[in-house]
Amino acid sequence: MKNILRITLLILFFGLPLLMAAGAPTETAVAEPTGVSTSRRINVPFTTAVVPDIPPAERAILWFGEVGPTTQSYADVRIIYNQEKLHVVFHITDRYMYYDPTPTAAEMPNWDAATLYLDLDGNSGSAPDGNSYQFIGQLDALNANPQDQRPDYDFAYMGDGAAWVESGLDFETAVGTQTTTGLNNQEDDAGWNITFRIPWSSLGLAGPPAEGTIWGLGLTMHDEDNTAHEDRNWPEGLSSTASSSWGEMRFGLPSYTPPSGVTGSSSLTIRDGENGVSVPDGHVGGSTNCGGFPPLWNTWGNFNYAGDFQINIQNQWNLGDWGCFSKYYVTFPLDGLPAGQAIIDANLMMYHFGNSLPSEAQPSLIQIFTVDEDWNESTLVWNNAPLATENVARTWVNPLPLGGAGVFVTWDLSGAVAEAYANGQPLRLAIYSADSARHSGKYFSASETFVPDRRPTLEINYGSAYGFTASTNTPLQTAVPGDSAQFVIDVSPTGGFGTAVTFQANSVPTGVSINIPAGGITPPGSKTITITHDNPSQTSGGLYSVPITMSGDGIERTVTLYLLVNGSQIFLPITTR
Repeated sequence: MKNILRITLLILFFGLPLLMAAGAPTETAVAEPTGVSTSRRINVPFTTAVVPDIPPAERAILWFGEVGPTTQSYADVRIIYNQEKLHVVFHITDRYMYYDPTPTAAEMPNWDAATLYLDLDGNSGSAPDGNSYQFIGQLDALNANPQDQRPDYDFAYMGDGAAWVESGLDFETAVGTQTTTGLNNQEDDAGWNITFRIPWSSLGLAGPPAEGTIWGLGLTMHDEDNTAHEDRNWPEGLSSTASSSWGEMRFGLPSYTPPSGVTGSSSLTIRDGENGVSVPDGHVGGSTNCGGFPPLWNTWGNFNYAGDFQINIQNQWNLGDWGCFSKYYVTFPLDGLPAGQAIIDANLMMYHFGNSLPSEAQPSLIQIFTVDEDWNESTLVWNNAPLATENVARTWVNPLPLGGAGVFVTWDLSGAVAEAYANGQPLRLAIYSADSARHSGKYFSASETFVPDRRPTLEINYGSAYGFTASTNTPLQTAVPGDSAQFVIDVSPTGGFGTAVTFQANSVPTGVSINIPAGGITPPGSKTITITHDNPSQTSGGLYSVPITMSGDGIERTVTLYLLVNGSQIFLPITTR
């Protein structure tokens, strides 16, 4: 039987903005980290080591692309810097490898090649200028050239304010391949790698940039398979001539300092199943069996492991074992944290119970990244998993002997948790490594493991932040033309805040006027604000939004008030079955 229920809804003029406004949450003013980054960023570590002794595992890593049968190619990009040079290595998983035996600069991108873009002014330019650099290197014949002397297989460019101009800048490229069948054929290979070594002097610098310096960074992987050609970019929307479309490269690793004036201390434990919390997770790639038996090109990038109770994190320098590579994704909800708090510290703990081939396993520097989008555990695979937004933490994980007891591994995620909390987002993470050794896989318990205490756990310590909360119970009010409405904004202190708060309306729309009584208030307290419609003869409807900015002791927050004039109502039936 079908039951028909008629529901009457009140839909006001400009209904969608109205409903959104009515549901506006309380706004809280606290001293917290800045918001979500608008671009992808890699934080690059410094090393005192020099070639050939720069440790691969200690490099920062990012990734992009897909693993597939033909044009799909995937790249891990490892980056580090020392006193002399910037070192960037592309490891490209590629089934078919093609190079040009007689290369020219113009044809370089038409073959298997890689391009590195740098902008010393950051990622904000609209055309390449004198601080913009492009470096491109192509695959070449096996052992045809000394690895730091590859005539005609790498080129440099500088910007002239409008376009790229070829330059004789000094830099090196080195190429390695993982193939048993040679190049320029349709036989299965594993991939290749190219290293860029760029002296600071070639960029007009006497030495490395100061820690905290941010450059624009762009990457392109050129893939030629003889039957088709494809370019893949990092970040996804990269334009080769506009650094505003590039990502960021920050020199040095991130750190976190809690805001001053925090009072009190509370803790929150977040793990799957505790207090009804769900912590979705999943790994992608080769799992613990390297994806099974080859050939893997048609299937590996789309393997899904939903429900696995143990996960693997693994990488390797030699692409001959690319099928063993594995990343892990996990998301922690933060809605258990009260409003108006400051993060003191936060740590991720994961239970490490085993590793690949214990007799040969080496330590792994496992890195943690934030991601900026949701994913579905039942459909999460290597080829659709989110790219990293930023690398935020790393910890050495030692191998366990065969039969050895498991241990908990801890990463400091204080800054990442503070940023996610400040932006009202869950903590979305990816975990991977830049390892070079074989048998680098490290096995951890997942959210589905049968022992609750061994599930991935986020421990957060927080306190009341120095600041204030600001809210109104009636963000939306209605009026007839020429009439006015009063709004009450309540302000409450947090973290020992005791400074006067002032109120301003910096952007008042045409058609209304606003009255804010003079003087500030020292929380707790309230301020009554009047918004008046200026045209008594108006016949049309209108929704007027007025942002109110409150400031005190360097802290600022905004609450938006809405006045609806000449609203109308329509009654709509909704049928449910």
